[in-house]
Amino acid sequence: MFTFLVWLLLFLLCWPLALLALIAYPFVWLILLPFRLVGIAVGGVLELLKAILFLPARLLGGPNRKAA
Repeated sequence: MFTFLVWLLLFLLCWPLALLALIAYPFVWLILLPFRLVGIAVGGVLELLKAILFLPARLLGGPNRKAA
């Protein structure tokens, strides 16, 4: 009986939080979207810089990697 009362109390306390999370999730996703786009752009720029820096070694015949 005590377990049932604990579950009932948990349900009464947590359903508003679950509903708030369900409503707030799309807004949080929209707020974080620009940061994801910036992260993708920064990752692309870093990959380009890496390719430019390693280009002389690749042209001079650095260690051969086997094709996967």
